[in-house]
Amino acid sequence: MGKKHQRDREERRERYASRQQKQNTKNKMVAIGVFAGIAVIVGYAGYQYTQIIDGPPGGPDGAGPINSAHIHAGMLVKIFGDKFDFSQPSYQIKTPWIHFEGHNGETIHRHATGVDLGYMFESLSIDLSDECFIFPNAREYCTDDKYTLKFFINGEQVDSILNYVVEEDDRVLVVYGEETDEEIDLLIQEANSLVLDIRG
Repeated sequence: MGKKHQRDREERRERYASRQQKQNTKNKMVAIGVFAGIAVIVGYAGYQYTQIIDGPPGGPDGAGPINSAHIHAGMLVKIFGDKFDFSQPSYQIKTPWIHFEGHNGETIHRHATGVDLGYMFESLSIDLSDECFIFPNAREYCTDDKYTLKFFINGEQVDSILNYVVEEDDRVLVVYGEETDEEIDLLIQEANSLVLDIRG
């Protein structure tokens, strides 16, 4: 009877030890799962933070992080004397790097260093070169024997604006047509008189 009682106690002790070992193993697995979950959350949060600091992927080459600059410049585009309207929804905030916003089509907002006008026009699906201005609907205005595409930055004619990075209070003028020098001077004055929206 004493041996049987001792055997029962040993079996109970072994069962208890086995249950404890299983419970400990289960607890370890749960802890590993929790730590792995925390690691994933921390990793994802770190990734999101870098996206806020560096900006979304696909930004322009050589650009600084979003909010590394906040520059406002004026732009006037005249085609056969008609002002092109960038305040339409299809031309508003197509990229966080550089854009028109707030239903305003005259103020360029540049939100990072190193972002040029070529990138802005690309984001608007406007194909701009030194010779042609081509809109998303395939309307194109190219220099030919009669009409000329001209670019001006702060009143000075330049060959191209594609690689130009606007600075605070710059005025950019794009003209397509057959304007005289006097008419160009008036357009430069119009560009200089643009009132910039600096709220955004």
